Amino acid sequence: MNDELKTTRDGFGEGLLQAGKDNDQVVVVNADLEESTRVHLFKKEFPNRFFQAGVAEQNMMGISAGLALGGKIPFATSFAIFSPGLNWEQIRIATISKLNIKIASTHAGLSNGPDGVTHQALEDIAMMRVLPDMTVVVPSDFNQAKLATQLIAQVKGPCYLRLSKTPTPILKTDQPFEIGKAQIIKTGTDLTIIATGNMIHQAVEATSQLEEQGLSVGLINMHTIKPLDKKAILNAAQNSKDIVTIEEHQIAGGLGSVISEYLSSAHPIRIVRIGIKDRFGQSGTIEELYAEYNLDVASIVKKISQSINEEII
Repeated sequence: MNDELKTTRDGFGEGLLQAGKDNDQVVVVNADLEESTRVHLFKKEFPNRFFQAGVAEQNMMGISAGLALGGKIPFATSFAIFSPGLNWEQIRIATISKLNIKIASTHAGLSNGPDGVTHQALEDIAMMRVLPDMTVVVPSDFNQAKLATQLIAQVKGPCYLRLSKTPTPILKTDQPFEIGKAQIIKTGTDLTIIATGNMIHQAVEATSQLEEQGLSVGLINMHTIKPLDKKAILNAAQNSKDIVTIEEHQIAGGLGSVISEYLSSAHPIRIVRIGIKDRFGQSGTIEELYAEYNLDVASIVKKISQSINEEII
């Protein structure tokens, strides 16, 4: 990783602008959060393709559905706590019809720290991955968010793009970014860490510290939750003694659940799930919250070190 810090919501804003230039069918519907969701760039460039729904997330999805039925490619944009938090039923109805709607939601996870529990979406991956035909993408940095936005504009069908307001480094990898295909950062025989979103950056540092302890550690960026790259997961399970999942989301229903569900039948293996453990969020800086919820590097390394020699996780 390099030292430059950017947010995935900023990558989304630039990617959306480029998607709009590439395809004049791309339109944006927003729920009164233009600058916060970074869609103001699109609005400035394409004012006739921007629709402001106001503080009415259910109406936002209704408008998006109508636009999709008319052949447009609507990006419905708000905070994750509001979309899908307030309009899941409307998203579900649109998904039943396999409408070509893109739900792009910022401020996911703990990233809206100072605003506290009412503005922190820790359940959204679970809510969206359960919907049939829904693609779920969680980019890990600015560049991946920019590219993911352009790619989902080309995907036929409903997509959910989970974005953060927490600045992160740019991930250094020579692995291409493809929806549905994990990035294998490195391989390891003692354990493989599978992380998603902002947690890949914590995982990079944790991997380095664990290797200093003499462990062989693999690392996978699972940026697409659905469709899941089963091949990459199975290969890691077959070549490592343990699997560790890390996510800024409830461990129930998120990345850890997805991988546990698959490997329980494909290749049973010991899995350590690191994430939010049946708790709501609270107010604080992102550094304070990561420490409180054991998502800081020190806590991750400690958990893995303690668990790796246990017989039962």
